Amino acid sequence: MFRKNKFLKNLKNISKMETILGSETFLKGVLNSEGAIRVDGKLEGDIGEATYLIVGEGGEICGNVQASQVVIGGKVTGNIEAHSSLELLETARVLGDIKTASLSIADGSFFEGNCSMLKEKNVIEMELSSNSLTTLRS
Repeated sequence: MFRKNKFLKNLKNISKMETILGSETFLKGVLNSEGAIRVDGKLEGDIGEATYLIVGEGGEICGNVQASQVVIGGKVTGNIEAHSSLELLETARVLGDIKTASLSIADGSFFEGNCSMLKEKNVIEMELSSNSLTTLRS
């Protein structure tokens, strides 16, 4: 189901899947996790926070999503904010606006909405020299 590419390669760093919503499961409410979430069932509500989110082919989310890295193989009706990366697989259906720093859309996937590309966060280094404070931006 998932082909190998740079986005899924990053997901291999997941040490364990914190939360799995199985294919026969329906959940209504808000889901938060500091770890990884996989949705193969149906979620009616938001994912307020997650490090990784995977929506399997049969997975459905009707709500807004906020996560660092997101891979969609199922259906999401709502807005998605993926701080690091978002990948839509060929079976993905997304109805809503997306915001992400890195986007991959496979042939055959469906996306209807607006897309905003987030800029990478600037690292600010502060250097204290003598009596002056210098700020460097990269």
